[in-house]
Amino acid sequence: MIDPVFILVRPQLGENIGGAARAMLNFGLDRMRLVDPRDGWPNPRAAAMASGAGQVLDRAGLFADVAGAVADCDFVFATTARGREMVKEIVTPERAMAMTRALVAEGRKVGFLFGPERAGLENEDLVHANALVTVPVNPQFYSLNLAQCVLLLAYEWRRQGVEVPASVMDLARTEMANRTEVKRLGDHFEDRLEAAGFFFPPDKAPGMKLNLRNMWGRLGLTRAEVQTLHGMLRQIAWKLKRQDEDER
Repeated sequence: MIDPVFILVRPQLGENIGGAARAMLNFGLDRMRLVDPRDGWPNPRAAAMASGAGQVLDRAGLFADVAGAVADCDFVFATTARGREMVKEIVTPERAMAMTRALVAEGRKVGFLFGPERAGLENEDLVHANALVTVPVNPQFYSLNLAQCVLLLAYEWRRQGVEVPASVMDLARTEMANRTEVKRLGDHFEDRLEAAGFFFPPDKAPGMKLNLRNMWGRLGLTRAEVQTLHGMLRQIAWKLKRQDEDER
């Protein structure tokens, strides 16, 4: 499978080229092409901004025009935030990357065009594209930074290629308490609360204890948390005992 190539058309700032390279490598992409960068190439500011993603810049191809940069591509997407008076399919980043994965699975080469910072791609650039990619930005402020735009597309590429659970519990080097440990904690609380006269009146005590047991079971405590709560109860009991002895 050949990963898509990201083509930066007439980029103006070296920092943005470096930021784009960094965003690409964050999400597993390293095929970059540059079309007529304003400040020439290589660019030391791009290298400084890449911060560990220099390999993307080292492999970057340099082209004089868009036609040359997309010559070997079978399908080309162009990113734009503005409406264009051109008959082309307009897709979301999600749809674009789904299409890209289907194309590369067939062995076809896919390119993405990103325009210069000041005004984006011109219509003369867009004629080389099969489809346009647009994100639902604020219509009153639709201009995206070049590296931000690259990041959006690179993220979507990666997201569709890896299985990531929507939610995980980071146990921070501990593990969940088992039912026995939770029961012992409940016993400890009941003992302390009983001694403090919490379960009053007596006819309501069974229901109150049941509610507490249900709460402990529902919380999903870790072993470290159970140990902390035991320690809190012991400290409170010790402190109360000392105070009682001092008052005698």
